[in-house]
Amino acid sequence: MPDAKVELPSTWDVIIIGGGPAGSTTARYLAEGGVNVLVIDGRDPIGSPLQCGELVPSNAEMKRLCPAVPDVDDLFQTPDDAISRTIEEMQLVPPSKKALKFRFEGIILNRVRHDEALVELAQQKGAQYMVGTRVVSVNGNEVVLKDGRVLSAKIIVGAGGHNDVLRTTYWQEKSLNIPVKFCLMDGEFPDAVELHFGSCAPGGYAWVIPKKEGANIGVGIQRKFAKGRSLNHFTEEFIEKYQGDITFRGAGSLPMSGTISSFVKDNHVLVGDSAGMVLPSNGAGITIAMIGGRIAGQVISEHLSNGISLHEYEKRWKKQMGRVMKNSQRSFKLGGIMLRLPDWMINLGFNRFTRFFVWRAITCKRMLLII
Repeated sequence: MPDAKVELPSTWDVIIIGGGPAGSTTARYLAEGGVNVLVIDGRDPIGSPLQCGELVPSNAEMKRLCPAVPDVDDLFQTPDDAISRTIEEMQLVPPSKKALKFRFEGIILNRVRHDEALVELAQQKGAQYMVGTRVVSVNGNEVVLKDGRVLSAKIIVGAGGHNDVLRTTYWQEKSLNIPVKFCLMDGEFPDAVELHFGSCAPGGYAWVIPKKEGANIGVGIQRKFAKGRSLNHFTEEFIEKYQGDITFRGAGSLPMSGTISSFVKDNHVLVGDSAGMVLPSNGAGITIAMIGGRIAGQVISEHLSNGISLHEYEKRWKKQMGRVMKNSQRSFKLGGIMLRLPDWMINLGFNRFTRFFVWRAITCKRMLLII
């Protein structure tokens, strides 16, 4: 990866702010289309520090979850050294601890290595990177860096999360952001992914995601349901239930309102978390951001080569992900009602009669087949 001080041109076809899964995937498909693209990221290296639970569906599972997304195997090329382990079961655990168990083919990532691999894939296609450099403002076609340098591009893409400088400058739309805190813990853990609901994580959920060694353990909440208690309180209370040495602590937040109303304004484009590309009912964001990144990269490339509207990006997103996102938003709203109830009532909602509906909500399917 280029050093931040390496001299690069000041003018580009496309500049992408943020080199995470959304930004690097956008860059990969732009470069594949022959576009001169630069990715700018304040981190060095990209991918560090870790900010998530590291669970993604297998490619086979993705084809079931998002059937309208084409060429899944081309998009998701996770190298073996970015995979910590695979899992075949997910357990949804109410306060009673009487878990509902479901078959789920998942991949537990080494997230830092995963993001590095996405950078490498984009670079192989011809994308350029500038790391350890922060963008402080965007003015029309110009990007201003913290060190005072000014770069310009025909198209500027915001892929820097929900606080992305491009979004905060040109979009006024607000999103619900759920704060999360987690740790990596050594020790022995069950083979299944566990999602815990109830008063341990009001309005959200806690998780235990087993890795090759140890587990990723964390909590996400909606503060308005927390009755004045902090995220730190819920996180420490949940983590204390497990035995092992903590080797890393991290934090982040997830935009949980669903996608914003428009991804495009003039020559500005948003992708990934900055566009709200997180499924509200389960918090999935890595693979969803990559789906958006591929569409954005392909459409911008076509826009520059033959003049199609950038709004084609939104049309293709809705065709591939519109129904899944709508179902997820609906489930999140229903879950928001249920998950503010007392634990004893949540226990009643997790049983062999409701398991079909609970699983459909988590996996972004229509709750009722006739709707």
